[in-house]
Amino acid sequence: QLQLVEFGGGLVQPGGSLRLSCAASGSTLDVYSIAWFRQAPGKEREGVLCIDSTGATTNYADSVKGRFTVSRDNAKNTVYLQMVSLKPEDTAVYNCAAGYYYCSGYASVYGYWGQGTQVTVSS
Repeated sequence: QLQLVEFGGGLVQPGGSLRLSCAASGSTLDVYSIAWFRQAPGKEREGVLCIDSTGATTNYADSVKGRFTVSRDNAKNTVYLQMVSLKPEDTAVYNCAAGYYYCSGYASVYGYWGQGTQVTVSS
């Protein structure tokens, strides 16, 4: 079955940048919509961005508009989340998730999840 693994999390100062990667194995990603979610301690999981099988993107979090970009490279079987101008409130565990065809901001739609990667934004 499809497996997803996230890379790229870490500690960064406010205003810094990180690029997260979601690498797939077991199947090709091209037929899936891939979403990024995040969850901070004591807070609900929230949808961030999604890219569908056509390459169209959807933003689910007003707080990241203009700062985060999702993209996919089907040849590498990888989806990316480019994050710039990071803020302390971006601190969270970030997960990628795959679903068949359509993007959604609801986590229950997605059948495949990565293990998560920690992003910490702090001086």
